[in-house]
Amino acid sequence: MFNSTINSRAYTNNTQQTTQGNISADVYAKVERQMQSQNTGVVKLNASLARDQAKFSGLGQLQSALAKFQTVAKNMAGSGLATSATSSSKDVLSATTTDKAASGSHELNVKQLAQGQTLLSGAQKSSSAPIGTGAPALVKIEVGSADGKQFTPGSGKIISLTIDSSNNSLDGIAAALKQQGIDASVVKGPDGYSLALNGKSGADSSMRISVSGDAAVSNLLSYAPGAGKGMQQTAAAQDALLTVDGKGIKSATNTLTTAVEGATIELKKKGVTDLVIAKDSSQIATNVASFVTAYNELNSKLQSLQQGDLKSDTALGQVRSQMEQVLRTASTGVPSSVLGSAGVTLGKSGELVLDDKKLKAAIAADPDAVSKMFTNNGKGVADQFVSKIGELTGETSIIRKEVQTVGKDITTLTNKKAVLAKALTAQAQALVKAYSAQEQMGTNSALPGYTGKNSLFDFMA
Repeated sequence: MFNSTINSRAYTNNTQQTTQGNISADVYAKVERQMQSQNTGVVKLNASLARDQAKFSGLGQLQSALAKFQTVAKNMAGSGLATSATSSSKDVLSATTTDKAASGSHELNVKQLAQGQTLLSGAQKSSSAPIGTGAPALVKIEVGSADGKQFTPGSGKIISLTIDSSNNSLDGIAAALKQQGIDASVVKGPDGYSLALNGKSGADSSMRISVSGDAAVSNLLSYAPGAGKGMQQTAAAQDALLTVDGKGIKSATNTLTTAVEGATIELKKKGVTDLVIAKDSSQIATNVASFVTAYNELNSKLQSLQQGDLKSDTALGQVRSQMEQVLRTASTGVPSSVLGSAGVTLGKSGELVLDDKKLKAAIAADPDAVSKMFTNNGKGVADQFVSKIGELTGETSIIRKEVQTVGKDITTLTNKKAVLAKALTAQAQALVKAYSAQEQMGTNSALPGYTGKNSLFDFMA
């Protein structure tokens, strides 16, 4: 029905404000029946929007899965396959070697981990109850740096959105923020439900939120350093701070790719540790196993997307075809039959199967030969995957083109939905007025201008 499809609260709040009186259940029932005729278009619009949003999400997942596997494959290139990175305090950090790995020992002192800002609103009794009058409230979110008392805007784009009677609950506000790329959620605490916002990690990712319009929404959602009302900061945005061989380093994330040449470092906690990078032929087996695991995770994700959000999608089909081609053909110089000699074969569902004993025997016999299967001046399997994924996710790739097209469609449909919601709400308000007046005059009384036809839309025209 109309009020469940668009938003029953919006309809109820607006009609109550319009008539400024008690609206009977009978009036609501009549209006609801009248508005059912509008439901087909609303359902189709919502279905199209949901379908596009699912596809947009699926394409994002596809890009993320490809990038994750590409990172593993890239780290095996060059000297990254046959080297190891060892931390003397594994609880402080972990590290893997990359294609630029160089032997050496380094002392690291982790003084602070990177983290994102967390903001929490005041508690509400319900996550779905309306907040304020439903009057429009314009929300602006700036991202920059803060010192606890003062905020300095960054150069990024200001995020703007409107909260009104269609979304002025904690659930509605969280959904609206998510559509703008903000990590927002509703959390339940001892005092009720609150809105939680989590910013990106790094000192330059602090948020300042200004709200104009409805006072209740402003009191709930606004935030500025040192402000006494609005959201409260429970964790400040900060960079990771550490020294490497005595040299100070600052990072917006806890993943460092340039702090030590040839190593990708994951910071875990504060502390001091030694990191040793060394050539290690036994590391080949570990890296090949990691490669197989990463490929199988990607293969599983591609199958899941094909059965779900990206069913029959052209971009996904192209990705699956070209990824399999790298393994199935000899065009790379390393056909699957050659990989089989090192214990890596292709399974029935497109997954890689690893025979650990066969791999280790091949490494013991000729570690250089095994290494060249995976990385060999651009001709190895890992090299080929890095190159292929670069093509599949590049600026002119079919994936990027689909993302742009679907993004535009979502914007168009969202705008149409907003216009339709406004129009239907206006119709519902008019019907409430008309039926309320009719009810007050008596069920058999005619309204001014009413011709006696069955539909109130007749005299509203």
